Amino acid sequence: MKFLFIVQGEGRGHLTQALTLEEHLCREGHEVVEVLVGKSHTRQLPDFFQQKLKAPLKRFESPNFLPTPANRKNNLTRSVVYNLMRTPTFLHSIAFIRRRINATQADVVVNFYELLTGMTYLLCPPRAHHICIGHQYLFLHKDFQFPRVNRAQLALLKMFTRLTAIGAKRKLALSFRRMDNDRKHRVYVVPPLLRKEVLRQTTSEGDYIHGYMVNSGFSTQVMEWHKACPQVPLRFFWDRKGETQIRHVDDTLSFHPLDDHAFLQQMSGCKAYASTAGFESICEAMYMGKPVLMVPAHIEQECNAYDAMCSGAGIVSEEFSLDRLLEFSASFHPNHKFIFWANNVNLIVENLVRPPETEANRLLYMEKILQLFKRYKLVSYK
Repeated sequence: MKFLFIVQGEGRGHLTQALTLEEHLCREGHEVVEVLVGKSHTRQLPDFFQQKLKAPLKRFESPNFLPTPANRKNNLTRSVVYNLMRTPTFLHSIAFIRRRINATQADVVVNFYELLTGMTYLLCPPRAHHICIGHQYLFLHKDFQFPRVNRAQLALLKMFTRLTAIGAKRKLALSFRRMDNDRKHRVYVVPPLLRKEVLRQTTSEGDYIHGYMVNSGFSTQVMEWHKACPQVPLRFFWDRKGETQIRHVDDTLSFHPLDDHAFLQQMSGCKAYASTAGFESICEAMYMGKPVLMVPAHIEQECNAYDAMCSGAGIVSEEFSLDRLLEFSASFHPNHKFIFWANNVNLIVENLVRPPETEANRLLYMEKILQLFKRYKLVSYK
């Protein structure tokens, strides 16, 4: 089968998931014909993604959260207004996406939470099957438990998630733990997409705190804490545009540009991990048995953090209170059920290559079952 990926370019999670899925599909004899990645002037595509991706890569203008200039959370309303003003640009992107789907003759479009994929299937639907994948689709599951958050923002988040999934035959919800499928809403619960480098990493417990922040504005909080506790080594990765070299603040604090190999090395040897609650890196920390402090940058990450806390990953905070993380790590125990669950990645590939559950397919399946019942006289017909 021919697959085309469309990836939201915000943060590193969707990018690493796309790399991992490409590898699994190619190993099973399928082809990823092209990868389309959303871009904005506030983000740059990490070098590791471009270097490791095997399929041709193309970019398009896409909606994104506006970055925070200081150590504050993203302003959802401000981001929505800004993106609405750029509607003409996004219409060009929708036309571009449709052209690429048709030109590559893809059988399946795999959407990594990109809004314009849903808009493409709303305004000018291609023939290729649309399947969504991401932790965010768990928000549409009937049994998902939400934290206490702003109801209006939660409604906007769920609406945004539904918009990304317009025309989708199946929504694959990456989850920290097993849950029943929600077939009514076409939500299928699957394990996280962890890279082979994560699965093979040798772990140890060092003396430093490892970290990642999707908003570099949070670096202010980290530096303030560091001034109070300079004896604790801190190694943080950030997504600051233009930063390509490691910035050594002093002997015990450094900020690193995104690099997947270096990130996992630092993760494997850290004492604990602090993050802005992106799903992917929390999963990596859980797999390596590292306690996590989660500082959500927006409502989506608030839901991620609450779900991860309920799964035993760590604790949630409104700021980078690293002393709380050190205190928590003293009594932390790894979640071995998660490790077993994460190794069942074959469930994702099976859902991608399985024919969509159309009404015709369901009726055909029921007819076959009835024929078997009739043959073995399990039912009678008058």
